[in-house]
Amino acid sequence: MRLLAVSGLILFLGLVDGAAQAHHGWAWTTGKNIEMTGTIKKVRLGNPHGILEVQVGPELWTFEVGQPWRNEQAGLKDGDLAEGVEIRVSGEPAADASNKRLKVERLYLGDKAYDLYPERD
Repeated sequence: MRLLAVSGLILFLGLVDGAAQAHHGWAWTTGKNIEMTGTIKKVRLGNPHGILEVQVGPELWTFEVGQPWRNEQAGLKDGDLAEGVEIRVSGEPAADASNKRLKVERLYLGDKAYDLYPERD
């Protein structure tokens, strides 16, 4: 009976972890990179990942950047991602084209590149 309970718990935890990975992973994207340039309108950095609202032409997009440790590892400093900053990004857009959301893999501030997910190259 105890073995059955432990097995059930392990299975449950595996399912919960899988759902969390799907939410915070790449499953919602197209799997193809695009480049976009825009101006940051709003910034919320933190966990589980940073969010930038970026004006790209007439549209407002949501760009997901890395977790604080990932942004720091890429070389970003406090204040680099701020309102009014022009940003160029390469990343994967949402598979649902009506969802103006992009998971950023690489971003550029001026001529300097910051690789948030170098393991995906």
